[in-house]
Amino acid sequence: MKESALWFAALLVLAAGLALLGVAALLLNGRRQRTAATLQSALRSREEGAAAPATAIDSGSRSLGWLAAVGERFNGGRVEAALLAPEDRLLLDQAGWNTRTGTAVFLGLRLLLAVLCLVLAGLLFDAHGVQRVLVPLAALAFGVLLPKLALRSLANRLRQRVNAELPLMIDLLRLLQGVGFSMDQSLQTLGDKLRTAIPVLGREIQQANVAYMHGRSRQQSLRRLADAFNDEDLRSLVQLILQVHEHGGAVQEPLRQFSVRLREQRRATLKEKVGKLSVKMTVVMMLTLLPALMLVLSGPAIIALADAMTRLGT
Repeated sequence: MKESALWFAALLVLAAGLALLGVAALLLNGRRQRTAATLQSALRSREEGAAAPATAIDSGSRSLGWLAAVGERFNGGRVEAALLAPEDRLLLDQAGWNTRTGTAVFLGLRLLLAVLCLVLAGLLFDAHGVQRVLVPLAALAFGVLLPKLALRSLANRLRQRVNAELPLMIDLLRLLQGVGFSMDQSLQTLGDKLRTAIPVLGREIQQANVAYMHGRSRQQSLRRLADAFNDEDLRSLVQLILQVHEHGGAVQEPLRQFSVRLREQRRATLKEKVGKLSVKMTVVMMLTLLPALMLVLSGPAIIALADAMTRLGT
């Protein structure tokens, strides 16, 4: 009896020990899972903040998930190399779509439109002879080039908006420097509080600030702002910001001179456009207004002369 009681007590102790080990393992596993989830969420937010165009493309591509899934199947293959030239990647960068998801959406859209145009061409055109080859090729080319044309139009509009917002950005930066802000504080204010005044440049500066806060250097964070829009004035401004950030010094007077030079340059460009427009309007007036004016001026004389000739004939 004593031996059985001892064995029973030993089994109870062993069971209690195993239960404690199980509870400890569960607690440790739960803690590890929470730590891993926290780390993944932090890394995900860091990657989304560091990638400049990631926020815009992710919010826009949620409704195009199926299209991105189609493009993902061809990422890194020969189809991507054939359909995504360096010029296309530059347009994607300028439009803010140069991410994995954006590239997949663009690639899937090209493939889908190419197939759709090919099917429509087969249904609508009854081709014979050489047209059996030319019509499908033209349909494929149209389907492949249409997304590129739309993307180029979007990139051109963004460049025009950047070109229009640049003088105001320089004035705001000069104003912030004049009230005693540092360059980092000025860029932070432009990206956070004055973003509504310069929507495109404010968004780019805000994304550059997020990348800078997540460990990138100021030069790396401003790389997209300097290179994506292919604007020499904007590139010069970024170089000036980098020099002040690295070496310090007074920047208010260089910004004023830069603003004056930029406005004079744009005034000269505007005068040149007005001169060209005057010449074009002269041709238009000669083709449209001059015939109407001659008809109004010489119309009564022609009518009177016709009446006189009719009377003489009778």
